[in-house]
Amino acid sequence: MNEPIPVSRAVDWGTAKLMPDVDRERAWLLTVNGAPQSYVDLDDPTYIEFEYVRRLAHVVDCAGEPGAPLDVLHLGGGALTLPRCLAATRPGSRQDVVEADRGLLALVTEHLPLPEDSGIQVHAADARAWTEAAPADSADLLVADVFGGSRVPAHLTSVEYARTAERVLRPGGLYAANLADGAPFDFLRPQLATFRAVFDQVALIAEPSVLRGRRFGNVVLLASHGPLPIAPLARLTAGDAFPARVEHGDALRRFTGGARPVPDSEAKPSPEPPEGAFGIG
Repeated sequence: MNEPIPVSRAVDWGTAKLMPDVDRERAWLLTVNGAPQSYVDLDDPTYIEFEYVRRLAHVVDCAGEPGAPLDVLHLGGGALTLPRCLAATRPGSRQDVVEADRGLLALVTEHLPLPEDSGIQVHAADARAWTEAAPADSADLLVADVFGGSRVPAHLTSVEYARTAERVLRPGGLYAANLADGAPFDFLRPQLATFRAVFDQVALIAEPSVLRGRRFGNVVLLASHGPLPIAPLARLTAGDAFPARVEHGDALRRFTGGARPVPDSEAKPSPEPPEGAFGIG
């Protein structure tokens, strides 16, 4: 039996590597420029290694009716961990995945092929441009997990972008974004203000140590015009190996403070993470 071997390839934004997991027969870790980017188990797509992806998967679990198909737009593809999981847990879903790095898409498509009839369509395009061209009221869920290197691109952080996402979502549809920041939260607080300016409801999922400013880390921002699934998300995230908290309402308004919404003309990417901030958790 042939042992899987690592694969390294130059992609549009650096060097991508696929490394087999010695403990799981058909599982792979994808890194880009040395930073862990995705983890996929081809035999068990519901297995999720990274904590922030698990939190996004909890959002998927709480969206719409349990187990019912969803129409989903994913901005940012990587190794397609979440789309694969969603296809397994909600068969019949229609998913569009937008990834700007064509070289990365080619690597993933070649070495980690999608199952037939997965309902997943992958597109090589800029996330905002694709969203601006997408039909209105076409998605139940929009998941944004876009990093240029290790930073969220500036053009995905503005009020104009938030309005574009709102247009694509159906009434009551749910927006979820993976962001990253640390104290004093000069990026995260304006992001909360930005999405609160467009959506009726906003919430945040994060580890308490991140919210207290003790370390730099991932946070998941949620936004919707309908009620957010606060209680079930709080139960699910509290039970994870690295428990998280769901902040909303008055507590989140206090955290946001006097931050203002960010227009395109003032948009900046998320901060460069400190050395060693991102790893496998």
